[in-house]
Amino acid sequence: MPWPLLYEAVARIALDIDSTLHHYWDLLQRIARERYGVDLPYEEQRDWGITVLERDAIVHCVEESHSDENIAAAVPYPDAVETVRAWHKAGHWIHVTSHRRRSTYEATASWLDTIGMPFDDLHCSFDKVPRCVELGIHVLVDDSPVNIAKARAAGIVAATIIHPWNEEVAGEDGVIGARDWKGLKERLDPVLEQLDAAPA
Repeated sequence: MPWPLLYEAVARIALDIDSTLHHYWDLLQRIARERYGVDLPYEEQRDWGITVLERDAIVHCVEESHSDENIAAAVPYPDAVETVRAWHKAGHWIHVTSHRRRSTYEATASWLDTIGMPFDDLHCSFDKVPRCVELGIHVLVDDSPVNIAKARAAGIVAATIIHPWNEEVAGEDGVIGARDWKGLKERLDPVLEQLDAAPA
């Protein structure tokens, strides 16, 4: 369930889940191997599309990865929960958003509560960036190069945990990238401080 803000919200931060709050690829790789006998090496996933499987097979793998059991078993990246807690305590509004089906909402909310991740809003749907625009989001943390580009086009600060498939976009001007949450916090905190200092 959403957590109460301790102070008036300053920045509005949107957070993706898979490959942003936890390491998702190993789960997807295991499912693809078990169901289709196809390996998806993390280090070889150099672009956003998965071409070694048909689209229907990819959809099946992704949907299985979002079963209640798999959602509950996810382990957050080191420092992810602590960073978001610190942001929330500082008064920032946290919107957790994922391209998961709406039917995963309850399991996803339960997982966030279990790991102690504060959030003010949770959105499981396929209209992530348009929803961020509607909510007046200032910063989106997401691993998808597509969502990063859409966020930047909408005037939203884009940030990401760096993966093989987004290394190039993470190196572009205006995109904040880091290998882990400790580094991401170090790079995003000054941005949040600027938003804090900006006139309403």
